[in-house]
This record gives sequence, C-alpha cells and structure tokens, in this order.
Amino acid sequence: MSTRREFITLLGGVAAAWPLAVRAQQSGIPVIGYVRSESFNLAQHMVAGFRQGLKEMGYTEHENVAIEYHSAEGNRERLSAIVAELVRRQVAMIVGNSVAAQAAKAASQSVPIIFVYGGDPIKDGLVTSINRPESNVTGVTFFTSSISAKRLELLRELVPQSSVMAALQDPNNTSTMNELKDIEAAARLLGCELVIARTASERDFEAAFSMFMQQRAGSLLVGGGPLFVGHRGRVIALARHHALPAIYQTRQDVELGGLISYGSSQADAYREAGVYAGRILQGAKPFALPVVFPTKFELVINLKTAKALGLAVPQSLQVAADEVIE
Repeated sequence: MSTRREFITLLGGVAAAWPLAVRAQQSGIPVIGYVRSESFNLAQHMVAGFRQGLKEMGYTEHENVAIEYHSAEGNRERLSAIVAELVRRQVAMIVGNSVAAQAAKAASQSVPIIFVYGGDPIKDGLVTSINRPESNVTGVTFFTSSISAKRLELLRELVPQSSVMAALQDPNNTSTMNELKDIEAAARLLGCELVIARTASERDFEAAFSMFMQQRAGSLLVGGGPLFVGHRGRVIALARHHALPAIYQTRQDVELGGLISYGSSQADAYREAGVYAGRILQGAKPFALPVVFPTKFELVINLKTAKALGLAVPQSLQVAADEVIE
C-alpha cells in the first residue's frame, strides 16, 4: 500500500468521520476540525507537524483529543458545508489553510479558528492586528511573499545565463500583488527581463508555458496559493516538458521532481499551529495569541532534475541546501 493510500485510510472519509467525532464529543474528548480546501495528498508532513505541536502541549490524538480531517477537494460549496457542520456541532476549534479559515470565520464568530498559510492575514481579512488579533481567529503565516526576491536570486545563481525570467502567478490569490512587487523589484536589480503569466485556473497553464517559450524565458518562479499547490504535479510536468528550470515554494514540489525550492518549513508552521491548538484547549483565547511568523526556512535541491536539465548546481548552493535529493 502506498504512503498516500495509508494516509487516506488513516484519515477516513467524511461520512465515517462524523460518527467518530460525535462519540468523542459525547465522551468529553475535545474535537478539532482540521480542514483543507484542497486535497490531503502530500499533506502528511503538515498533519505530522500539527500532531507534534499538540503533543508538546500534552495532547495526543485518540487519547485526550480527537482530530477530524476534511478536504473540500477544491469545491467551495463543499467547503462551506463542511465548516457549517463543524460549527453546528460546536467543535473545540477549526484549523485550516487560508480558504478554509476564511470560510470558518464567515460561519462563526465564536468557534476558535487557527489558520496556517503564506499570505498577509490582515489584508486577507482574517485578523485586524498581528499582535492582538481581536477575534476568534489567529494562526501562523508562512509569509512567503516577503522572500520572493530571495527565490529570484537563487534562481539567477542556478541559471546565470538566463536574462529573461518567467513568473507564474494566480490573480485570485490575495497575496499575489505584494509578491509581484517584490519579484519585479528583484528582477530590476538583477538586470533581468521579467515575463509574468497570470493563471486563474489549471486550464491556463498550457498557454502560460507557451508564452514563456515564445518570450525565450530561461528560468521560472512559481508563485504560491491553493491553485499551484493543488496542481503542483501538472506545473512540474510542464516545466520538465519545456526544459524550464523552476524554483518553487515548498520542498514537496522538489520531492515530486521540481528543481529547487526555498521557503518556510510547512511542517514547523503546522507544529506552531499545534502548539496554539493546545494552548486554546487549555483555556487561552485566540485574540490573545499573536499571529506567528516563520523562523525556519528550507532550501531543497533535486540534483536528478538538474542533471536532466543539463544544469551544474554550484557547490555553494549544494553546501547551503538543507537537503539535496540525489
């Protein structure tokens, strides 16, 4: 049985989850709704990190806390229904990515909500203050937009001959505009031409890569957001098909065959969320818990992909990397 199948079996279906959670609530064990707008595929490290954070606070799944896992699989209506049911049952709290957290906030002003994502929680309307959220919502932000310039620098170091750099962005992702400003400023400093493709759905991917080829782009920066996370396999396949060296935001992209990634550790971010969940179970209020920023960043390189692209990865990058996949 594959890891993914084992993981799905462990989580169980939504239909099977409700009775288990009801029994947990009836026995007095607090229930946490862990909700994703996208698939749980390749989310094992996030769940493991969350469980670790809970454990650090004295909570172990199946012993003194129950965790329900729900994925809307990209369906907003399904997401709203999942969140509404969790709120109706008055679960101890809801933990989710940005889209799930926004849906939960719209559904309740009393159930504690913990978000984990890579955008600006103030601009996205999740909190009014970083230091004192002043609502039932708090969480952890990857703050990925602030390190987009660093990604571009790494990409230039890896592909120094590229004078035209491409960027794949989702216009529906609320953090995109801030990210674009950082990318454009970094490109100017590097003396590179920047070609930007705004892709609102998977249907736009083919046209975006065709444009990159027409503009003779020599490297690619893949933006953040649920669209690229949910379809990361397709983006990686297209980059490979067009022999376009690309940098991504998460190590999971590199594990799937992407060339290089640089970003905050998602596992550690979810561990922080687990710690917050434990504190809330112990009586802390979300409005008194400041939004947490990342402290751990990861550089991951796939040498096999580099070889397939005919790239020689500088020794300096290999030494700096947190992990090199051979």
